[in-house]
Amino acid sequence: MIEFKNVCASYPLPEGGFKDVLHNVSLHIERGEMVYIVGPTGSGKTTLLRLLYMEEKPQQGTVRIADYSSDTITRTDIPYLRRSLGIVFQDFQLLPDRTVFENVAFSLYVTGRQRKQVQNLVLHVLSRVGLGHKRRRFPHELSGGEQQRVVIARAIVNDPWIVLADEPTGNLDPEVADDIQRLLIGLNRQGMTMLMATHDYRLVKKFPARTLVVMDGKVEEVDPMKLGS
Repeated sequence: MIEFKNVCASYPLPEGGFKDVLHNVSLHIERGEMVYIVGPTGSGKTTLLRLLYMEEKPQQGTVRIADYSSDTITRTDIPYLRRSLGIVFQDFQLLPDRTVFENVAFSLYVTGRQRKQVQNLVLHVLSRVGLGHKRRRFPHELSGGEQQRVVIARAIVNDPWIVLADEPTGNLDPEVADDIQRLLIGLNRQGMTMLMATHDYRLVKKFPARTLVVMDGKVEEVDPMKLGS
């Protein structure tokens, strides 16, 4: 379902030239898998996710997601790809002047959904993440964990087949991080493919799953229980 084939990615340096982030990376992820992407800051975890939602394209090689391929996808195809993905960011990116309901509904209105359909979908997804009772609250009235649940609700309201989570627990204390991780694992068990970039080895060991390490431009699969040892 997801395939990297001989992928190379780099970014320009201020003084000139380029720095390799990923070099000749090949990997395959099946539908329904739960996969952690770990590695030190700046190793390329976020770049790997950006390649998946086509925010970046590889300098060499091919990234394939279902029927979409980085070497053939057009600019007009990219929004359709992204509608089948759910993206969870570390810094929430919620609209501060809109309620929980409105923040989640916004992503549906931009795709042309009708008002009644939007209402039903949003109420269902907020119940799914345990926030149905806070649908009229504004982001500043929520805890960090609750804000992240809103972000997750917004990401899954279109019922995507893959969720890309970039450090979704990075700003949360361990107890709240565990709650968010249980929510993500629950979504995975309901059929969503889950790719989660994280530097939290404690979390990976507590909730082990397939783990990929990004380091020195390479991606290697490791035993999650041996991380940090």
